[in-house]
Amino acid sequence: MRSHYSSEITPALEGKEVALAGWVHEVRDLGKLKFMVLRDREGFIQVTGKKDACTEDVLKAISSVSRESVVEVKGVVKKNDRAPGGVEVSPLSVNVVSVAQSPLPLDVTAKVDADIDTRLNNRFMDVRKPDVAAIFKIRSAVVSAARSYLDGNEFIEIHTPKIIASASEGGTNLFPISYFDKEAYLAQSPQLYKQMMMATGLDRVYETTFYFRAEEHDTRRHLNEVTAVDVELAFIKNEEDVMNLLEGLVLSMIKAASDCKKELGILKKDISVPGKALRISYGEAIEMLAAHGKKIPSGEDIDTEGEKLLGEIMKSERSSELYFIYGYPLSARPFYTMPGDEKYSRSFDLEYKGVEVSSGAQRIHNYDMLLSQIKAKKLDPESFKYYLDAFKYGMPPHGGFGLGIDRMMMQMLDLAIREVVLFPRDRHRLTP
Repeated sequence: MRSHYSSEITPALEGKEVALAGWVHEVRDLGKLKFMVLRDREGFIQVTGKKDACTEDVLKAISSVSRESVVEVKGVVKKNDRAPGGVEVSPLSVNVVSVAQSPLPLDVTAKVDADIDTRLNNRFMDVRKPDVAAIFKIRSAVVSAARSYLDGNEFIEIHTPKIIASASEGGTNLFPISYFDKEAYLAQSPQLYKQMMMATGLDRVYETTFYFRAEEHDTRRHLNEVTAVDVELAFIKNEEDVMNLLEGLVLSMIKAASDCKKELGILKKDISVPGKALRISYGEAIEMLAAHGKKIPSGEDIDTEGEKLLGEIMKSERSSELYFIYGYPLSARPFYTMPGDEKYSRSFDLEYKGVEVSSGAQRIHNYDMLLSQIKAKKLDPESFKYYLDAFKYGMPPHGGFGLGIDRMMMQMLDLAIREVVLFPRDRHRLTP
């Protein structure tokens, strides 16, 4: 139906016949002149019908078509300095493929504002807006960059089950599902399966995946269905090897987003690529917060308020928006986290602009130690039998992380998380 996208129509095509297809963004009828702005994935093109140059059928089609109808236009490219991009199309034919009903549930021209719930209820139309579409074009580039980086570092992409028989992390925030005559849940993460893969010889794996967390929250940064890049690698010395990999991955993703100049221009956003991610210990982070009036008892996790304040401190005092917090208390980490000593773990979080975007660690690879930690967390070893078996027959030192794609997008573009997910799922939204 089309020979060119709108962005490909340039003055260099003067006199050439082209075929376009898209949606009717606007129509203006000035009597002898009839204008139709056609919108497609790449932008806009002006179609100009002149009474002395077009058939009556073409002029009638332009003047009578409803906004957001799908049309196919064949015509000749003409230079016009007053038209967007300095070019327009003189139509030879206009075929209305699909008529849009009126009134529209949303104003795609954005002249009339709509609240976020109205937009999400009509997401199929909301994404027709160039600024909303730009978000998901950037997101595609970011995920593509993540895959390219990991592929280039000899990782193998895997796909693990999303229907599981027991908690991945020993928590209670699980979505139970009906699975024939058995008890089952939606996966919290691919954690246990990733670790099992370390015993197979495929010692560098990743997955672009979903997390399902049954947590009741109402914030700008949480969802109940989350997308992430989950990574595990073996034959490491310690967690620093994992942190170095994560740092390179995140910087490549931010760079890919910063290269989306057209989309960032539409959004009126600018993304700067940070330098090397700084490293601060958990103890140092607690001290920094205390010095600014935020006291967190030693041994407790840093809450959302603390993360935000620490982000402000790191930016103002150390000129850093990307930084690791390492050495978290062992009590605050999952059972599979490698201890550093009796109190602290070989774990870390990666913070970006005051929000945790990734969490990871060196894992326990010794069977007896792992079994002991499962019992210490008051979990039933029998529930993890399939997982524990992988540690009985040769498991190398390994570690990994989960990196939230949604949170990365949220922080890069300074938007609420529901803005950067096509069909977000939270405690109030299950449709569309």
